[in-house]
Amino acid sequence: MKQSVSKRGTIASIASIAGVSIPTVSRVLNNHPDVAPETRKHVEQVIEESGFIRNRVKQGLRKKSSGIVDMLVPGLDNLYSIEIVRGVEEVVSRTNLRLALSVTHDTLQLEQRWLTKILNGGATDGAILVLSHGQQQYFDTLYQHKIPFVVVDQRGELGPDIPSVGATNWFGGRTATEHLISLGHRRIAVITGPPSLRCSQDRLAGYRAALDNAGIPVDPALIRSGEFVQETGYDQACALIALSEPPTAIFTGNDVQAMGVYNALRARGLHIPHDMSVIGFDDVPLASILSPALTTVRQPLMEMGRVGTTMLLRLIAGEPLDSTRVELTTTLCVRDSCAVYHSGI
Repeated sequence: MKQSVSKRGTIASIASIAGVSIPTVSRVLNNHPDVAPETRKHVEQVIEESGFIRNRVKQGLRKKSSGIVDMLVPGLDNLYSIEIVRGVEEVVSRTNLRLALSVTHDTLQLEQRWLTKILNGGATDGAILVLSHGQQQYFDTLYQHKIPFVVVDQRGELGPDIPSVGATNWFGGRTATEHLISLGHRRIAVITGPPSLRCSQDRLAGYRAALDNAGIPVDPALIRSGEFVQETGYDQACALIALSEPPTAIFTGNDVQAMGVYNALRARGLHIPHDMSVIGFDDVPLASILSPALTTVRQPLMEMGRVGTTMLLRLIAGEPLDSTRVELTTTLCVRDSCAVYHSGI
């Protein structure tokens, strides 16, 4: 009767089943020449029958560790990316690995250039991907070349087999809108990021759900979109204020947009929150020191970086993930930029 190694088998268990010493198993695993051919064949057979150990061994023999983890981010000129990088660096710093950071500046061309470098001999043990474009072809290519990766804060649709970590964007959009409704607001505007992005879609869907649940009709004139930049917040706030029936509150797609809204309101002599309530999304460090301090939906960016890196380290070690998709909870941080509704602008 054949003996089998459990999924969590060790070198010691392989040695016991094969009837050899632990150093002999180690030499076989590391492809050392000083093992008798018959012994090598026997040990390899045990390894082959062991499932989980077999996969780890094949990965180890395929390539040696480079000692490098790659991270791809859209840019370092925004607090969103920096917070995720901080989380990744915190976990990597507790290992013997080094973090190699590449910036794409939100361009498809630079994303593709990074992938080409990796495939043409750029040594890496695995990658953390914060993509602007999130092309499925990247994932397929990395799979084909057996390069472990984890996507953080996905921008598009991901298949069920793509390891990823994100936040509850729909819940965050609903929570922000419900807070404004609880303060008596009914003319609530929303400024999203690019409509093609999943996070924008989910936050908008949460906004719509909160209005629908409260019996408040959705006014298309109050739904605006743009980039996750300060200029979008400024321009769209100006357009909203100019409406014949302007909103009494604005929910923005991120805190940087909210800063643009602040500037637009002040330029027109309007006061926050007396004349307009404002809610952001992300809770970057600057949100709490704005004047007035910004009420915002906290997206746990550092924790997303930590969790994504922990997932990647398990994949590099050949260990299975508990789940390929992790969503961390968003929470509302109530500060000073929202007030009970009164008679409007």
